[in-house]
Amino acid sequence: MDSLTQIVLGAAVGEAVLGKKVGNKAMLYGAIAGTIPDLDVSASYFTDTVSALAIHRGFTHSIVFSMLFAPVFGWLVSRYETYKDFKGWSWLFFWAFFTHPILDSYTTWGTQLFWPLDLRLAFKTIFVVDPLYTLPFLVFLILALFQNRTSKRRRLYNTLGLTISTLYLGLTFILKNIATTQFEDALLNQNITYNALDTRPSPLNTVLWNANVDTKSAYLLGTYSFFDSKEISFETYPKNHELLGSLINNENVKRMITISEGWFTITKTGNKLYYNDLRFGLLNLEPNSQDFVFKYLIEVDDSGHVTFTEKEKNTRDAKKLMSSLWKRIKGN
Repeated sequence: MDSLTQIVLGAAVGEAVLGKKVGNKAMLYGAIAGTIPDLDVSASYFTDTVSALAIHRGFTHSIVFSMLFAPVFGWLVSRYETYKDFKGWSWLFFWAFFTHPILDSYTTWGTQLFWPLDLRLAFKTIFVVDPLYTLPFLVFLILALFQNRTSKRRRLYNTLGLTISTLYLGLTFILKNIATTQFEDALLNQNITYNALDTRPSPLNTVLWNANVDTKSAYLLGTYSFFDSKEISFETYPKNHELLGSLINNENVKRMITISEGWFTITKTGNKLYYNDLRFGLLNLEPNSQDFVFKYLIEVDDSGHVTFTEKEKNTRDAKKLMSSLWKRIKGN
């Protein structure tokens, strides 16, 4: 999830663990702890794109990290804070660290919660930024912030924030199941034979859902809104995997395919080859658009080393996406 959401979650968890004993400092340290796992994004400054993607939401988002580093941070804070309970501070950091990847596991990218096992947990029920999850949570946290640390009302506000946000996460499973059923019925009605179906919410909401459908030679992309009145339609995107040629055997290409879980197309513009990760959809919903959210230029140097460079996005892309999303959410 986005940084603000993880800060809010970490602060609420910190309050639940130590708020009654240390007051607002529990929220402060919880908020700090809630951001620490995402420091793995700094890997992009020290390594190549593929390695950085592989590292993201890996070790720092695991149970192992939570267990190893919670006592370390707990000891450091207990050394200079007035409240000296090492165990209490360690529990605060553990739960703030641990709930961070748990929340991230609901997103499309998911987390390697069970690192070092090669298993990425991704329920794909909530977008990385969802105001319906974050804003009510934030409001209750702020209300708790201005209450006395021993106040029953403070605990009530914090508990409400945690409860409502958790119930919303539970609701997203139901919404995903309904949307998936709609996609399955549409594919059946249209006599489409497919190998796999992957569904996820569109940006900023859980009303409009996206589907990737794996067929023999192409991927089909479709959208479904709970306000739809017409049958779901699918756009065809040729896989074009053959355009990779001998690069299909390159280790970096293999790693990229693993990272994208096999959901990718290859497009060619002039003499430039692009790798499109289908898991995160398109920047606009126009028919046959090739503006994928994550699009990478494939380059090969003289020694045969393959690199991937992500195509930059700008504010114009974001505005176009928001406009098309709002229209599509209202129904087809």
